[in-house]
Amino acid sequence: QTVRWHIELQPWASPTPSLNYEASRFLKYISTSQISCEHMNLNSLKGYPETTKKPWSVCLDERFSLIHRIRSKECRLYSLGLGNDDNQFELSMANSGCEVHRFDPSIKSAHIQQGRHLWHHRLSIDWRDPNPAIAAHKLHSNTKKLGTVLNEFGHQKIDVLKADVESAEWKILENLILEDVVEQIGQLVFEVHIHWPGFEVSGNDSTVVRYWYSLLRELELKDFRLFHTYKDLSKPQMFLKKEAFNASSCYTLSWVNTRWK
Repeated sequence: QTVRWHIELQPWASPTPSLNYEASRFLKYISTSQISCEHMNLNSLKGYPETTKKPWSVCLDERFSLIHRIRSKECRLYSLGLGNDDNQFELSMANSGCEVHRFDPSIKSAHIQQGRHLWHHRLSIDWRDPNPAIAAHKLHSNTKKLGTVLNEFGHQKIDVLKADVESAEWKILENLILEDVVEQIGQLVFEVHIHWPGFEVSGNDSTVVRYWYSLLRELELKDFRLFHTYKDLSKPQMFLKKEAFNASSCYTLSWVNTRWK
């Protein structure tokens, strides 16, 4: 298999590049479910109070593997975050018997186990592995690609990948697609930030939005379907540093890999 260096960009939304057309296509895309999911909350499992502050929605319908993996205590969740206090979702998944790994560079120790099923790792998941020369100088340069971590942990599959990484999500998603790591994942729950292009995303505004849209279309080509979308009205209502298009700066999107039955 040949290594891909770039994602396939979708054609422009209009005959000449236009931010209005790109934004309209992209926002419609992230606001429209592609597949229905009846059971989305952990409280649909017995005895779970609805406590999460944000809708980290996973699809627990019988036709997908997650609910069966939870029942057989074989499920695995990776959670990528940056100093986030809201661990309710991770705790619920751990309480239901899932093996939960939280990656957060702000954690005090390298690895902490909390209870039987929850591990905290002082690691930042990134879109590149650190340069060994630089890593040697920086004591805490614990930055790794998700594929590298999977190999090191000996994990073939992740049932759910949750990410709230404050605008690093676009490049991380690109890396997962380019390296085919996304095929090892059953469901993706990502917070996406659109108030600025994101880390290391360059180009003018219409180019940026076309890139975001193209990334999400690549997920669709890999048989991921969007089943839940949440527009966060508590965050600034900004789109690429402008109050425009009735957009929020932050959306939480959930996809299921329909190949994983």
